[in-house]
Amino acid sequence: MAQPMVVRKNSKSVTEIEKTESSLGSYSTQELYRELLGRFGEDPDRDGLLATPARVEKAMAFLTRGYDMDPTQILRDALFDVDYDEMVIVKDVETYSLCEHHMLPFWGRVHVAYIPNGKVIGLSKVPRLIDVFARRLQVQERLTRQIADAIQEAIEPRGVGVVMEARHMCMMMRGVEKQQSATVTSAMVGVFQEQPTRTEFLSLVRHSGAGMI
Repeated sequence: MAQPMVVRKNSKSVTEIEKTESSLGSYSTQELYRELLGRFGEDPDRDGLLATPARVEKAMAFLTRGYDMDPTQILRDALFDVDYDEMVIVKDVETYSLCEHHMLPFWGRVHVAYIPNGKVIGLSKVPRLIDVFARRLQVQERLTRQIADAIQEAIEPRGVGVVMEARHMCMMMRGVEKQQSATVTSAMVGVFQEQPTRTEFLSLVRHSGAGMI
C-alpha cells in the first residue's frame, strides 16, 4: 500500500499550509495519484492499478492543456480582411470541460456568432478557440464569456453572441442526481445586446440541425 503523506486536513495557519505545500512539492504527479488510490481504499500495487497513475497524469495533461495555449495567437494566425457585414454563425461545436468545483466533466454544444467589421476569423479557429478555454478547470458561465471576449478583442466586430448548452456530471452522478437537467448560458456583446440581433441569433441556433443536447 502507498505510504501516507503529510497532508493535514483543516490546517489553521498559513505556516502549516506552506509546510504542507513544500512537502508535497517533492512528490511527482504520479506519486500523488498513487497516494490518492491508497486513500480511496484501493491497493495501488494490484495489476489493474499499476499503470493508473501514469494514465491519469497523461489524461489530465490533455484535459487541461488549455493553460498552455494562447487564444490571441490562435486567432491572430487566421484573420482575414473581408467586405462582409452580415452575421457569421458557427454552431453545434462539441465541447468538453472539467468543472472546477468537483473536477467532474461537463459537456455540450457551443454556438458562436459575430457580425464582422472588416475582418473575419478562419472558421476552423472558432472551435480551436473554444477548446483553449474549455480545456481548463471551468465554470460554464465564465467559459461562455471568455469565448465572446476573445473574439471581440481579436477582430473588434460589431458584436459577438455565444450560447452554450451543457450537461454536468456534478449534477447527474452526485448531489441532486438529476439526469435530464441541462444548463444554458449566453454572452452577448455589442449589437447582440440589442433585441432584433439577439432574437435573430437565438432563432437560428434553435433551428440547429443537431437539436438540443
